[in-house]
Amino acid sequence: MFTGIVEAMGTVVDLEDLGSTRRFNIQVPEFAGELSLGDSVSVDGVCLTVAGLIDTGFLVEVIGPTLKRTLTGTYVEGVIVNLERALRMSDGINGHIVQGHVDTVGHVMSSARDGESWILDFSIPEAVLSETIEHGSISLNGVSLTVSELLGEKGVRIGLIPHTRAHTNLGRLMPGDPVNVEGDLIGKYVSRILTSRGNT
Repeated sequence: MFTGIVEAMGTVVDLEDLGSTRRFNIQVPEFAGELSLGDSVSVDGVCLTVAGLIDTGFLVEVIGPTLKRTLTGTYVEGVIVNLERALRMSDGINGHIVQGHVDTVGHVMSSARDGESWILDFSIPEAVLSETIEHGSISLNGVSLTVSELLGEKGVRIGLIPHTRAHTNLGRLMPGDPVNVEGDLIGKYVSRILTSRGNT
């Protein structure tokens, strides 16, 4: 489990496509020496297992379903990714509960500066949008964000403070760029319970 508070940005290197599996290293000097084999790390919001260790980072292996559902299948050498190590029982939850189970891919519709902050509109598929509320939480590329506004059936509006823009890859996004999307866990459970009881 994660909180959506990005610890560092890493760089994807040494990509290998092996049929239905993709293997690559992620360089992250900030905490490379603190990782162990089998650790879970959120990579742009995708929970991946540390399958190998290198001096400056770690190796991951991604299989078919994850490659199809997330951005991991589109990565090229040099891509910058958001990283967060798994939550420990003694840690505080500074963002919100993020499982690292990406639901879908959304896209940036627009990006505009508003004083010192930035306003970004994202298109979000209906399956996630229907479980999202204004001022609720959503994870985009593994970043815990507050939904500033629901844009009807189109998506959500997010405000980025300077710190988040500078310390995550969201600050590099341009209109049309894709993002990994994980909806709010509470919204998913509420939706599932209501559906099972015959409510729409």
